[in-house]
Amino acid sequence: MRFKNKTVIITGAAGGIGRQTALSFAKEGANVAVSDLDFDQAKRVADEITSAGGTAEPFKLDVTDQNETIEVMKNAYDHFGSLDIAFCNAGIREIVSPLELSIEEWRKVIDINVTGVFITAQTFAKKCIENKVKGNIVITSSTLSITSAPNRCAYTASKHATAGMTKQLAMDLAKYDIRVNAVGPGVIRTPLTERYFQDEEASQKVRNLHAMKRWGEPNEISSAVLYLASEEASFCTGTNLIVDGGWTAGKDW
Repeated sequence: MRFKNKTVIITGAAGGIGRQTALSFAKEGANVAVSDLDFDQAKRVADEITSAGGTAEPFKLDVTDQNETIEVMKNAYDHFGSLDIAFCNAGIREIVSPLELSIEEWRKVIDINVTGVFITAQTFAKKCIENKVKGNIVITSSTLSITSAPNRCAYTASKHATAGMTKQLAMDLAKYDIRVNAVGPGVIRTPLTERYFQDEEASQKVRNLHAMKRWGEPNEISSAVLYLASEEASFCTGTNLIVDGGWTAGKDW
């Protein structure tokens, strides 16, 4: 029970990696603040945790709204009596040629993936400093934080930004005993990526991206998140841990 008596707030917790990480933290004894723009789905995840004997509370959260983020963090702290870990996981992506990418869609991706992460991290860090507790921030980056892929200009830019933000926050917050790390998934089978798995040809392309010739599952990312948030990673800060089955190790000729 690595996280007994600890509280974690997870953004984008209603599905995919966020949901699995919420379940994994709860299994390890954490109180889980399950936050998402989709409150109904966040509640389902919280109910799933409590039904299994864990402790969770759902919160509706638009990560781009600073006032709402402050309020949710306050309510989570008041409800559980502590706030120790933030998993900044909420994110979206586009798949469109940069020549056709609208400024509205560009701004939406950057607003959620970059500004939303910053608001969450800043609000959490202030709460830790206010309460004089050690803190731990984990950010979802991507393999596209260190490389690129076709027709994902805003997404790739946003993930490169979060990788840089991770390093900068790690430097600036270390003096407050707040560690900041990121986890960079390869292709993970979630509702966001399900379109890749609808036929064998597309699935095979996904397999071929990775040296291990398979895609990842959400629990393989949640394991990395829990490691970074745990005392096992106590000397780890500013790290962008790529968990990608060998995607970025090289190309299969």
